[in-house]
Amino acid sequence: MIRYIFIILFIFPSGSIILSQDVFSQDEVNSIRIIIPDDSLTYLYSNILSERYLPCTFIIQFALKSDTVENTGIRLRGNTSRNAKKKSFKISFNEFVSGRKFNGLKKLNLNGQHNDPTMIREKLFYDCWKQAGLPERRTAFVKLYINEVYYGLYTQLEELDKEWLERNFSNNNGNLYKCTYPADLRYLGPQEELYKNIMSTTATGGRAYDLKTNEAADDYSGFVQLIYEINRSPIQMSLLEKQLDVFSFIKAYAIEVCTGHWDDYAYNKNNYFLYQTPSGPFTFTSYDADNTFGIDYVNIDWAIRDPFKWYHPNESRPLIKNLIGITPYKEYYEKILDSIARFILNPDLIFPKIDTMHLLISDAAITDSFRTLDYHYTISDFHNGFTQKIDNHSPYGIKPFIDRRRSSILKLTDTNEPIVRDANYLFRMVYNSMTHTIEIETDLEITNMELYNVEGCRLFNSKLPVFDKHISVKLPVIETRNIYIVRFISKNITISKLELFK
Repeated sequence: MIRYIFIILFIFPSGSIILSQDVFSQDEVNSIRIIIPDDSLTYLYSNILSERYLPCTFIIQFALKSDTVENTGIRLRGNTSRNAKKKSFKISFNEFVSGRKFNGLKKLNLNGQHNDPTMIREKLFYDCWKQAGLPERRTAFVKLYINEVYYGLYTQLEELDKEWLERNFSNNNGNLYKCTYPADLRYLGPQEELYKNIMSTTATGGRAYDLKTNEAADDYSGFVQLIYEINRSPIQMSLLEKQLDVFSFIKAYAIEVCTGHWDDYAYNKNNYFLYQTPSGPFTFTSYDADNTFGIDYVNIDWAIRDPFKWYHPNESRPLIKNLIGITPYKEYYEKILDSIARFILNPDLIFPKIDTMHLLISDAAITDSFRTLDYHYTISDFHNGFTQKIDNHSPYGIKPFIDRRRSSILKLTDTNEPIVRDANYLFRMVYNSMTHTIEIETDLEITNMELYNVEGCRLFNSKLPVFDKHISVKLPVIETRNIYIVRFISKNITISKLELFK
């Protein structure tokens, strides 16, 4: 006899994932060699706040080849990291040759990770970000040499610029705003100058809401409208969603909360971009993610902090407080937290990736003498930083942080997991909100999965393996925030109706 299992679930959109290029190799540590006159190098280190690029020769060595780019620009980058002894750098391929690109890149960032004993946290954050289906920022590990002196292991990061916009959004004609402290998104009034005149307190200054594209037009009208809709009381969901990709933002915020990225909009009103496509809403992107996975400077245990009270308790954060106060958005946030905890922070999935990174970079880290200059991290600190506390600002090893963070989130969200068990069978199904995938664990012989809308129209039919205890089914692209029914067809047992999200 054929039996039926019914599950109700809510479907939300996710982003796309784009594969890396050779420059961002994931299975080798390439070498970058910078050749620069000694007096130019002295200038860089003597003028740490300067935004001036100096000419150099850029060479990247892959496993089987190398590429050279003459007359490339180099300068220091970062905020507090400019004061570090292990500096971070920005490379500009088009600074002295207008319009030039190298492997599709005009600029490249080299981050020293001086405050992370493991030197993998920022890359690990962007890997999680990508896995959640958010606009990918490509990263890789590289060894940096300047004038044949080994400056250590670096994280190489794609610049968030027009090339990145084109790759992720298929256009780069919109307005991209870089938002730094104190960018809290409070509404001050309709005049654009009120927002243009808020100055950043970062090392290099400038506007806190800094337009990075279409600078000549200097148009902040759409940005002001976004802030108005964020601060409207009560929020009009239909109007807000015309201005902001709300569900993408909630997913980004959830990734920050789950990975302990506190130097962000929510807690520190810092380190994010807002991009308004020419004919669509704003999207939110986080950056400068080295203070993650347990790194702390403000004496807060980020592993157990309440994800619904992550933001700064004594300051205005309208984009968080106002959105999470709306029931559909709060419910979606909880579902995404649950999915991240189950499918990204799952130790069975993420720990092998961490181990692979650890092994990949060990030789480069061991010989990195610059790694020791700021916090005097030893090679033992490098290895131990994956599993234990190193110092007061690194109070967690990466793995213990993930274990504790995941557990603290699942304590709040585990009612979302439907489990049916008795002495004779197991059926467990979880909906991955990030990837529109249904993950099934069962010892039943389930042959088909069908998807219906609430009117009873079948939208999707998937034939499942004859017998497989772990089944993953990718759902089709369907409308946002509708209710759908999933029907599993089994030959040997009847399971009562389940609600996937309570």
